[in-house]
Order: sequence, then structure tokens, then C-alpha cells
Amino acid sequence: MSTRRRAGAASVSLLLGGAGILLGAGSAQAAETAYKTECIPPSISGLPPVQGTTKVEITAPATAKVGDEVEIVWKTTQAASKNPDVLDLDKDTVKPTGTIKLGGGQTGDLAMAGERVNPPIKKNSPMVLSDMKGKLKLTKAGDVTLTPGAYNINVSKPMSTDTKCSPKEEVKPGATIKVTDGGGSSGGGASGSTASGGATSGSTGGATTTGGSTGGDGDGDGDGDGKTDFPGKEVQTPYKCKTPIGDKDATSPVQINAKKDGGNYGLTVEFKKSVMDSPADIPADSVKPSMEVKLGGADKGTVHVEGATNKEPIKSGDPMTIPDLTGTYKPGADGKSTLSPGVLTVKALGTTTTCTPSKAEVSLEIDTAAQPGGSGSAGGAASAGGAGGGGDLAETGADDNGALRALGLVAGTVILLGGAVFTFLPARRRGLR
Repeated sequence: MSTRRRAGAASVSLLLGGAGILLGAGSAQAAETAYKTECIPPSISGLPPVQGTTKVEITAPATAKVGDEVEIVWKTTQAASKNPDVLDLDKDTVKPTGTIKLGGGQTGDLAMAGERVNPPIKKNSPMVLSDMKGKLKLTKAGDVTLTPGAYNINVSKPMSTDTKCSPKEEVKPGATIKVTDGGGSSGGGASGSTASGGATSGSTGGATTTGGSTGGDGDGDGDGDGKTDFPGKEVQTPYKCKTPIGDKDATSPVQINAKKDGGNYGLTVEFKKSVMDSPADIPADSVKPSMEVKLGGADKGTVHVEGATNKEPIKSGDPMTIPDLTGTYKPGADGKSTLSPGVLTVKALGTTTTCTPSKAEVSLEIDTAAQPGGSGSAGGAASAGGAGGGGDLAETGADDNGALRALGLVAGTVILLGGAVFTFLPARRRGLR
């Protein structure tokens, strides 16, 4: 590529103090350098690292003086990774940031940043990145080399995600500035633009609610001994999920607990040790999973349970927990009834992800007495432990489903719409308590 094509593109003028005279830095130079690069997709993507070649054209003044503040331009003529073959990226949703290594007469890192400006980018097509710019204050005489290094590609919609790219070989300088002693100062500030895509601090989300204590025996019969709390056992539940981007498998440890209230039971479904760091900024009230607990033994049907939405935003890098799911079970039969993890569902941005257990294991067995309007007919809306219309579906207040926006969380599963990813945890596990 011609080194003269972009000549003059980054000429920098210095305003001499009070004189009203513009002094131009030496004529601009532009040269392309290429280097092998590894790009790491967002942590929730489940996609492997991408190996490719980055081609960068650095534009900088050929000559300048000590004290000058000059503008450097990074033009990515070829990014190492493409937009994955999953979703199209909207116009003006991509922002690049990067770092230029300084060498020779002046060392250090120069932060570079581009604007969030791009045409629509189709699936499986090259990434189109805006030019990145940064300002460099020259402090020493000598040749200063400018070498492109790591860069980050941030996609803002529908959720902020980052793809991090770094060199995998020694990179040759893209430009050199000959700096001479010139005396005086341009009066400019220190080197400029920031180069960060995505916050790493904030509060945790996924508010949890519980339906009862954990005392007692999971096989207790609840008759005559005054016992009201029935903890279940933890069972490893394998799921087969239908997602907007294909079929996925996941396994989550699940425990079902019950608290007796009259003839009904408030249920709490816990996802044990399923914690991961949030891969992106998640707005408040955007995560709400649900489950149909499967009944067996004497009783038949399902019980609907739901989790609370995250009350606070979750920042990228902060722990993300799966909330407890709660609902009310109205028995429809006399005898020993069993409860097992059932179908999981999450709705987000008009899409639905459904995960069905490939094997149902009993988490809890309790003695039940049939209640009016018990399992076998759909129930009304209420919360765990509350009363309401009968039915095998719990009374859980499903009116707030419309608040779901960009991210769905399902039993250790995170789906990021628009970020073209769907991944399953069990790789990282921590206790919820």
C-alpha cells in the first residue's frame, strides 16, 4: 500500500502563545504494518480464540520538536477477526480502542481511541473499525518509534461486550518521528484519549429470595410432628436447551426446598454453586428465569416458580448469581409426592430460550393432602407461600415479564443477544453463600 496515500492526513498545527501564528509540524508520514494477532471473544461466548492478521496504518508527523503535542492516527485496514456468523451488527455500535508502544528517544504507551462510527456489519463479514486517534507530547530529542499493539473492539448493543486482540509476534514500528530540540512548549496537555471498553466494578445483581429454613428431613412426612420446613437434596440436572442461536447442553446443581403453610407449600428452587463473573454490563430488572417443577409419585403436573429480577445493575467483571425461584404448590393428591427440577424458560428481547431436563431426578419427597383447586388445573398469580386460585401452576405474578431486555439467565446459562454468544457454566463455581 502506498505510503503517500494518506500524506497530510494527520498534520498537527501548533498555536504559538499570543502570536496568532500557526506552526505546522513536519509533513505527515503514513506506513502500514502487519502482525499476527490473537483475538479473545467475550468470556460468555463459548467461542475459541481467533488467530488472524492485523494490518494497521500509522499516520504521524515525520519531524517535530521537543515540547510539541502531535496527533497520531491508527487506521485498521484489516482486523484480525470477523463478525461471527450469528448476528448482524447495527450501524454505529462498534468502538475500537488500542495502545501504541513508544520506543527510541521516548518510551511508554500511548492510548488510542476511535469513535463509535461504523456501517452495518453483516454476519461472517470483516469488522469495520473507525480510525483511532491519540495525542503525544514529545519530551525528548531523538527518533521516536510508534508501534501498534493490543486493541479492543467494543460492541454496544444490545449489551456491551469486548473482543480483546493482542500481538502474537514482534511488531515492527509503523512510523518514526524525528524529534529535535526546539525550545519552548506548545502549551498542550499530556497525551490524550482513553482506551477502555467496559467497566469492571459495580454492585452485584440477582437478588435472591428464600421460601423457608433448611432445618428438618427431606423425607419428612409433615404430619403430626409440627414440621414445616422440608429441604430437598441437591441433584445434578442435565439440560438440553433450544436457544435463538442453536441447541446447547448444560448441567446445573439444583435443590428444591418446601415450607408448609396450611395444606400448601411455598417452594424455593436453589441453583447451588452456580456463580460466574458478569461478562458485560447488565442493566437492572433485565434478568428473570423461571421453571416448571415436575411433580411425581402420588401427584401429577407441574408447579411454576420464578426468580426476582436483579434490583441493581451488574457491572462487567462483578459476580453474577442465579436468584432463587419461588412459587406455591397446591397438592392435588393424597400420598407421597415428589418434586424434581423441570423445564427452564427465559424470555428476552422477544426471544425465548427453553431448557428441558434430559433426566429428571427427585430433589424432594413430601407427604401431601389434596387441596381444593390443587394440581391439575392452572392457578392464578401470587408469590411463594401465598394463597390464590388453584392449579398445578404456582401463583407467581407473571405480569412483569415485559421488563426483560437484553440478557437472560438460565440455570448457569447466560445468553447475550446481539453479542452472538450463548455459553454454559460449569467451568467456574463458587458458593452462593
